[in-house]
Amino acid sequence: MWWGVVAALLANVLYSTGFVLEKRALSALPEVTVRRPARLLRLVLGSPLWIGGSLALAAGFGAQLVVYRTLPIAAAQGLFVSGLVLLVLLSARLLGEETSGRERYALGAILAALLMVVLSLREGSDKVSRAAPYPLVLLVSVPSLAAGVWLYRATERRARNRHRLPTTGVEYGVAVGLLYGVSSLAIKGVSSCLTGGPLGLLRSPYPYLLLFTGAFGLVMSQAALQRCRASLIVPVCTTVTCLFTAVLGTLSFGEALPHDPLRLALRLTGTALAVAVLLTMPKHDAAPEPSIGAKELTPP
Repeated sequence: MWWGVVAALLANVLYSTGFVLEKRALSALPEVTVRRPARLLRLVLGSPLWIGGSLALAAGFGAQLVVYRTLPIAAAQGLFVSGLVLLVLLSARLLGEETSGRERYALGAILAALLMVVLSLREGSDKVSRAAPYPLVLLVSVPSLAAGVWLYRATERRARNRHRLPTTGVEYGVAVGLLYGVSSLAIKGVSSCLTGGPLGLLRSPYPYLLLFTGAFGLVMSQAALQRCRASLIVPVCTTVTCLFTAVLGTLSFGEALPHDPLRLALRLTGTALAVAVLLTMPKHDAAPEPSIGAKELTPP
């Protein structure tokens, strides 16, 4: 179990570092868009800083495989979300991003919610499942992928309206978080298929779900990350991913909820609090203040 905790903390460091490096690289690149994926890939692959960030994310993926082999799904999500604090600190230090008081309170509430989930765990009583019915995994994954792609496209259409306030990235974060939630289920599935050899892995849906979420998630997340603050979009994406995986992953892989009333209350309350905070986070940044010169030219 302790190997899983160490691997989860290492994954947090790698993921936070990777996202910040990619955001910094994207800030220096021309505008990218999902409508031109080939151009997007050409631009990011020409940036050594972006490649360094993507390698850090890939290493985080490897650490995540270790986590899912040693910890229950819900416990793993609680540890992963704790990495949001590191992400916010790195964003402020390396990217110069500032979070509002309301957003800081929201992040604190999310961490409190996930702490409840962690406190609901008990070593030895939470089993680590190794398999899930493939039809059930597909029943959960396919509608979620469709919803994520639809929400992203709808957000893109609204964002092109020049009269609309600048988006904070909450909708982008939810859309990408749904894709990464499916990816997280696929990683859990891959970790359970490793002992069956490569043939057993190829017969499962998990490699193909990873290919889909990897391709679409890469293009969608880079375009969103360039336009929005990493200190907001990544926490939203991470929260959606972790809640999706903790709830639907627990059900899909048959990892039962606690039987003790107190532990059950902590897990359900923590999940409900995280969802409530996500729904109440601001959807738009404040409109920029007009310059002094612009104010002087404004007719009375």
